[in-house]
Amino acid sequence: MTAGDLAIVLGTVLCALGFAALVVVLVRVLDGLRSLRKEVERLRTETEPLLADLRSSLDEARDDLDRFDRVVGSAEAISSNVQGMSRVARVALSTPVIKTVALASGTSHAARRLRGKEVSGR
Repeated sequence: MTAGDLAIVLGTVLCALGFAALVVVLVRVLDGLRSLRKEVERLRTETEPLLADLRSSLDEARDDLDRFDRVVGSAEAISSNVQGMSRVARVALSTPVIKTVALASGTSHAARRLRGKEVSGR
């Protein structure tokens, strides 16, 4: 056996060892991928019901928010109407009330004078 033959045999053995190591690494990667697939599938089966519950809760919250928005809109409309009615009542009643108070004050002032009592302070 010559040095060239020895180099070829040694290179072939090293290539075979390298190939065997590569096969071992690939088998371990394949096992890791299978394990990862199982975990992903388990995670998917666990999270699908949670996502369905989350969607239903989100739909309920959206409906409640729409209802609340309608209630707030109604309350704003009622507040605006009450404010307008109080303004109308103030305008409509302030002049007659002022005139009634002035008439009562003048009448009591005149009654005191007629009774002969002097009005103090004037």
